[in-house]
Amino acid sequence: MLKKIRLTLAIIFFAAITLLFLDFTGTIRTWFGWMAKIQFLPAVLALNLGVIILLVALTLIFGRVYCSVICPMGVFQDLVSWINGRRSRKSRMRFTWSPAKNALRYGMLAIFIIALFAGAGSVVALLAPYSSYGRIVSNLFAPIWQWGNNALAFFAERLDSYAFYSTDVWLKSLPTFIIAAATFIAIVILAWRNGRTYCNTICPVGTVLGFLSRFSLFQVKIDGEKCRECSLCTRQCKASCIDYKNHSIDHSRCVSCFNCIGTCTHGAISYGSRFGAKSAKSGGAATTGNIPVGMSGNRPANTSGSGFVAGKKAAPAAEDKSRRSFLAVSAMLATAATVKAQEKKVDGGLAVIVDKKIPERATKIVPAGAVGLRNFSRHCTGCQLCVSVCPNQVLRPSAGLLTLMQPEMSYERGYCRPECVKCSEVCPAGAIRPITVEEKSSIKIGHTVWVKQNCIPLTDGVECGNCARHCPAGAILMVNSDPNDPASPKIPAVNEERCIGCGACENLCPARPFSAIYVEGHQMHSEI
Repeated sequence: MLKKIRLTLAIIFFAAITLLFLDFTGTIRTWFGWMAKIQFLPAVLALNLGVIILLVALTLIFGRVYCSVICPMGVFQDLVSWINGRRSRKSRMRFTWSPAKNALRYGMLAIFIIALFAGAGSVVALLAPYSSYGRIVSNLFAPIWQWGNNALAFFAERLDSYAFYSTDVWLKSLPTFIIAAATFIAIVILAWRNGRTYCNTICPVGTVLGFLSRFSLFQVKIDGEKCRECSLCTRQCKASCIDYKNHSIDHSRCVSCFNCIGTCTHGAISYGSRFGAKSAKSGGAATTGNIPVGMSGNRPANTSGSGFVAGKKAAPAAEDKSRRSFLAVSAMLATAATVKAQEKKVDGGLAVIVDKKIPERATKIVPAGAVGLRNFSRHCTGCQLCVSVCPNQVLRPSAGLLTLMQPEMSYERGYCRPECVKCSEVCPAGAIRPITVEEKSSIKIGHTVWVKQNCIPLTDGVECGNCARHCPAGAILMVNSDPNDPASPKIPAVNEERCIGCGACENLCPARPFSAIYVEGHQMHSEI
């Protein structure tokens, strides 16, 4: 029963948090956005005392249930380990007892704390478990999700249905993609071979909660009198924390998955108050304060595998038919995507569209609500949740060394609309504080810079004024380039006191490949 409850809760949390990063419509966060804000490290950085006290109390009472239920990276490791275990009985019973690698655990924690106080956001982002999983989903899983959505939109449009709409799938940051792919491969290999190795050697959150769980009220215990030293519990323990020979459990590594309880055929393992019985090593029976464990009988474990019947293989003809169908559908989707991409490369079939290039900014731009660059870099864990929900494709991970993977703003694909505050609503770490639409319209995150040699009225001799027409703050006016000549081409004049740095002018400027007007960020944000 305990294991079923844990699995049910873990599946709910894992599915909901994954959908938070996959959802590009902004609807999932309305229901499950709070799940990101109860992650341990974001709560600490946001100084969310209520959540911190709740998680610490949860650990001191029940042990490291956070790692096996709430943390998406922990559940992801369990999923990988479970898939490997489905191959054979030998794979399910592959774990062994190993001593705790405390030097490595606390060494990684020390590096993490030093990086946190030193403002080395890239190191913090690299080690944070929730953020690592967010990057994996955003960079590896989200494109597949969006391609599937675009395929549905393509066929629905042919049927005169608009239940789906296409979204752009693009590489937001090559360094972040590489780090996400490397993290995914490393986690999969570790979990496939040894279960919870990452949690108990590298993860700083696991180390902190592991220290607290040593003193938890409820713990998994071994009754030395009932134990027959069959080693089934040890071979099922993905945390490698059960020493069946000495009837002991390293509670700093135990994640309360309850696999051992269901595996023990002698009723020697229970979950209950650590004060309710004598120590297992002394041979005292653990009879007080334990939660009863349901058993199917005291039959000896069948470890030979003779009770398992190999399933029949599918017929070759069915396999060939399935393979042909898969290849046909894949080819059709690839063709549709290629045609769609080709359509976007030309303007009505008359002129090739040249993509804009990112200008060299002396100061990067961060969202309104970030207060300033220093506050943003100290609190952001680089989880990419704000990047995932940005509807205007303004946010993308930074490639800077000290701010690697932390989001920054650029306006090649869109601009930051004054009425949009989604990034401030989803940020769990306090890097972007919640703001209202009214507040955002008065926050200056940057200022506009005009580049004379790129401006179309001067280079091509045609009227433009796009920047002035679309400025939501009314900060740009078109004036004569020669004040003494009323017939001279009109050029933009920027009122920096009214400019909020939204980037509408930069995004909508027709000059290519560099805009004739762009935004420089501010170290500290201010109000108009």
